[in-house]
Amino acid sequence: MFGTQTYSGSYDFAPTTGEIIMTAFGRIQVRPTEILQSHLQQAVMELNLLLSRMSNTQPNLWSVDLQAIPLIQGQATYSLPAETVMITNAYVRTGTGTSATDRLIWPLSQTEYASIANKNSQGEPTQFWFDRLISPTVTFYLVPDGEGPYTVYYYRVRQIQDAKIPNGLTVEVPYLWLDALTAGLSYRLARVYKPELEQVRKSDYDEAWTIAATQNTENVAMNINPGLNGYFRN
Repeated sequence: MFGTQTYSGSYDFAPTTGEIIMTAFGRIQVRPTEILQSHLQQAVMELNLLLSRMSNTQPNLWSVDLQAIPLIQGQATYSLPAETVMITNAYVRTGTGTSATDRLIWPLSQTEYASIANKNSQGEPTQFWFDRLISPTVTFYLVPDGEGPYTVYYYRVRQIQDAKIPNGLTVEVPYLWLDALTAGLSYRLARVYKPELEQVRKSDYDEAWTIAATQNTENVAMNINPGLNGYFRN
């Protein structure tokens, strides 16, 4: 007869930055008693560089949030928070309260925006150009007119928050990415402290990254609708 199974009932596994660093060092055979202040400084630098790399492999769904920009008549360009990495979707809301309506607006490339003949034409915005500067901006076309009020809501991917050791802080990654994060840090530390283990740790990191990245998607159907109008004469 099988015994009754009992579980912890908790979902609190969230290792601190220091615990992740210690685990990463352990994977390259650097024991806790061998770790000096210089090791920790190197590890924090490598961990933040790893987070920078993760911000380049977009989108990271856990760092997406919804922002709003109240539009001003005649103003095309608006500053965005510096931690904004990319815009995934945007829509313009016309009116307020129960009479408000939303309409999706579409992204433009730098070249597409440059090709617009009259960039000062006013109306309800239908497109936007996200300029990925150190201090990023977004420019709308058409330029907002006086028929609003208009508010643009946009989903943006932001930079992952800095990793720091003091006060038991955790790294801003979800549970499903903890193994990939630890494996990646171990691989980067092996470059410095255990070059003979670098390729082994890289293989471990690549596997963990692939598994985590496969889950970092939205489970929705993809629909492709061909534009057939161009195939037929009127």
